[in-house]
Amino acid sequence: MPDFLNADRPPVPQLVVPTAMQPFHLEGRPVRGCLVRLGALADALLSRHDYSPPVGRVVGEALALTAGLAAALKYKGSFSLQAKGDSVMPMLLADCTDDGQLRGQARVEHAELAKLMEVDHDPPAAGLLGKGYLAFTCDQGPDMERYQGIVAMDGIHLADMTQSYFRTSEQLQAFVRLACARTEAGWRASAFILERVAGEGGLGDSTREEQDEAWRTTTLLASTLKDSEMLDDALPSARLLHLMFHAEGLVLDQARALSYGCRCSRAKLSGVLGGFSDEDLDEMAQGGAITMTCEFCNYDFRFDRAEVRR
Repeated sequence: MPDFLNADRPPVPQLVVPTAMQPFHLEGRPVRGCLVRLGALADALLSRHDYSPPVGRVVGEALALTAGLAAALKYKGSFSLQAKGDSVMPMLLADCTDDGQLRGQARVEHAELAKLMEVDHDPPAAGLLGKGYLAFTCDQGPDMERYQGIVAMDGIHLADMTQSYFRTSEQLQAFVRLACARTEAGWRASAFILERVAGEGGLGDSTREEQDEAWRTTTLLASTLKDSEMLDDALPSARLLHLMFHAEGLVLDQARALSYGCRCSRAKLSGVLGGFSDEDLDEMAQGGAITMTCEFCNYDFRFDRAEVRR
């Protein structure tokens, strides 16, 4: 059962976007990709917090990017993106499970952000995060080895940093385009990811030069993609991909769903509290109650101290 249907869950949106992730590949070309469009899910996730527009944009981009990278999961597990910096947004986190439960949040130093926005009213990801590292973690369950790739944040925008990661840590050619904005319908976020795959198998007798040219053509076509198109609810993903790649052997794979994926519950937090001593519980209590806040869905769980036992 999805977490958001559990009776023990807080009152958060019970939202599923059935075709949020649209994987695809180009027949006979060394290219595969994924178009992620969160639709109303972006607003459901971002509006739980009072993010300023620049922060909301970067968090939304991270959510869409994480969902797109999670589309490659072959086993039960999750994919997460974590950025740690030394500026006004010292921590950014997003994760997505193999069945599409998506969540994310950022920690913001609000006083420092206000000062920064007096100088730059729309700072990019680099200005918000500062210097630090970007970590991509693939956790494919207890029976599989956990994989993590870490790279210094190199670039102005989150898409630049991700492409740098692919280039330096994975030695892969990739094209990443991210978009997020608050529209008339609320927050919207999208990610477009292209990856060059190994040329062996399924590419006929094409030479390395022909494969290089196919990749250049694909990325040239992808560079025509506009933010307004990526965030347009009225433009279906299949149609948008067809507009770019109809002459390039476009093959649409099975679309996948994304859902509001915060996995907090009273039961989980009760278990956490049960691990503390009575002295610690007394110190946590204020006015006879212990309050625990889920940082993802920004919901406060209140526990009566008299009912909490070790």
